[in-house]
Amino acid sequence: MRAVIMAGGKGTRLRPLTNDIPKPMVKIIDKPVMEHIINLLRKHEITEIAVTLGHMSQCIIDYFGDGSKWDVKLTYFVEDTPLGTAGSVKGTQNFVSEDFLVISGDAFTDINLTDAIRYHFAKDSIFTLIAQPHPRPEGLGVLKTDFNNKIIEFVEKPKDLKPSLINTGIYIINKKILDLIPEGNYDFGKQLLPSLTGRIYAYITYEYWSDIGTLSSYYYTNYILAGQLAEQNKQRQSV
Repeated sequence: MRAVIMAGGKGTRLRPLTNDIPKPMVKIIDKPVMEHIINLLRKHEITEIAVTLGHMSQCIIDYFGDGSKWDVKLTYFVEDTPLGTAGSVKGTQNFVSEDFLVISGDAFTDINLTDAIRYHFAKDSIFTLIAQPHPRPEGLGVLKTDFNNKIIEFVEKPKDLKPSLINTGIYIINKKILDLIPEGNYDFGKQLLPSLTGRIYAYITYEYWSDIGTLSSYYYTNYILAGQLAEQNKQRQSV
């Protein structure tokens, strides 16, 4: 299976951290968040990766190069004009495999991608969205599912912030879906997903995920991971 990393984010809500770098290059602990994503993909044996770029693309290309340092192969797709999340993925149509994974390069997670992929194939799904419960889904897409985890409703950034299942922005997609995306600017959350309700599935997980979209969520993610690393080091020293 191949993957597409969406890495065109500006990260305006993370300023001043993103004054001179794009959002995927913001560091979580000791490395850019996109580097954590590449390591996660490699851990799950996904090594052929497309990267969609826009804002400050050369910064990302200069850092990651061809990906060989991380034992992956990176292919870049640079947008001259913004194509939206779905539009950018459609631009990789000649690269992706029959079923492929899409993930944001500017969110941090340790979700078990292998389990999600197995679920996708077990459901014979054309589109599987990785979702998780969230107590206050501000700025996020929310969804409802039926008893079989089929998505029956999707709303991007609702005003009602009651606890909901949220969209992590990680998808396993059958290539046929790309034919439904028109040329030009088109968005997963605002346009494609609402049009697919009743036909696609959610894989629901409680594993860690953070979009680091605000300074508070960014610092909290670093705080949580720093605590985990400190505990791991403490356990090693006690052995």
